[in-house]
Amino acid sequence: MLGELQRDATQAYAALGKAVGLSAGAAHERVRKLREQDVIRRTTVDVDPAAVGRGVAAFVLVEANAWMGDRPVREALEALPEVVEAHVIAGPASLLVKVRTATTEDLQASLRRLFAIDGVTGTQTIVVLESFFERPVDTRA
Repeated sequence: MLGELQRDATQAYAALGKAVGLSAGAAHERVRKLREQDVIRRTTVDVDPAAVGRGVAAFVLVEANAWMGDRPVREALEALPEVVEAHVIAGPASLLVKVRTATTEDLQASLRRLFAIDGVTGTQTIVVLESFFERPVDTRA
C-alpha cells in the first residue's frame, strides 16, 4: 500500500483499494491508521527543482566545535529555505546538509548563512552536476 501511495498519493481510495486488494473503506481506514502511527508523515507533490529556479544542488559537510543536533541548530537550519535536508552524521563532519539554489552565487550566499550558525567552524561542499534519480523509501524491504 505504501508503495502504491508513493507512486500516486492523489488516487481515490477505491483505486488504491483495488490496487492492493482491499475495499475503498478498508483502504481509507488503513491509510488513516498509517497517518496516526506517523508511518505516513505527510502527503506532498514532487516538484522539479530546476523548473522552479532551484536547479543547483549541493551537499555540504558542516564542521563544528559543538554538538549540532540541538534545537537551536535545527531551528537555524529550518529558517534557511534553501536547506532541503539536514542530517546529524558520524564521520568527517557533524552535519550533512542538502542545499538547493538557483545559482552558484546563491549557493555561496547560503554557505555564508551556514557559517553564521553558532558552532560552525567550516564546510566542505560537493556540487551536484547531474542527478540520475532520487527515489522514495522502498517499503518492500
